[in-house]
Amino acid sequence: MHQNEFVFEPLPQPSLRVIGSDKLFPVHRIYCVGRNYADHAIEMGHDPDREPPFFFQKNPDCLLTDGRDFPYPSATKDVHFEMEMVVALGKGGSDIATENALDHIFGYAVGLDMTRRDLQGEAKKLGRPWEVGKAFEASAPCSAVVPATHIGHPAKGAVWLKVNGAERQRGDLEQMIWKIPETVSYLSTLFTLQAGDLIYTGTPAGVGAVLPGDEMIGGVDGIGEIRVRVA
Repeated sequence: MHQNEFVFEPLPQPSLRVIGSDKLFPVHRIYCVGRNYADHAIEMGHDPDREPPFFFQKNPDCLLTDGRDFPYPSATKDVHFEMEMVVALGKGGSDIATENALDHIFGYAVGLDMTRRDLQGEAKKLGRPWEVGKAFEASAPCSAVVPATHIGHPAKGAVWLKVNGAERQRGDLEQMIWKIPETVSYLSTLFTLQAGDLIYTGTPAGVGAVLPGDEMIGGVDGIGEIRVRVA
């Protein structure tokens, strides 16, 4: 029997290291929650009242694994950082009940939602999608995944970022407008979630620009840290 072959070699499976294991976490999709901290919503000129959450996506190959430099992207003069806690799903499903949502989480990581803010702003003004501002190469730096069996399910703890040693962002997980179980549940009504999905859960206020040569160090208390140099 003839065995089908690809017309060219497929790209490698995007993945993240897992703390305490020699196995890798295979990444399926990357979902991002927009404006999930009230102070950041105000900072971006929006009403922080608890409206239904909204989401955008980055491609799995937008991942930048911990320790690699972030290459300053093309076609922009205004690249912003957004420090976030990342949820890593170990089980998928649709219409997941809020009270069962934590059972679907494999673990947690810390990540950066890097944004070409000028391109995103122009897309917003024209009523166009955000992909050019959000889903470019290396736009999703992410640390290794810490299993929930090691740390539980963090609901509070500082989210912070320093650029060249100066603190630029600081918030707390308990300031999230939509908590993690609610976010997973709501997202599962819009998409069929899968094991391997990552959810970037929103950023506190203080987002700003970086330039080549800058060093970003950020973290989420109880989960870990990430260090990224802009190249």
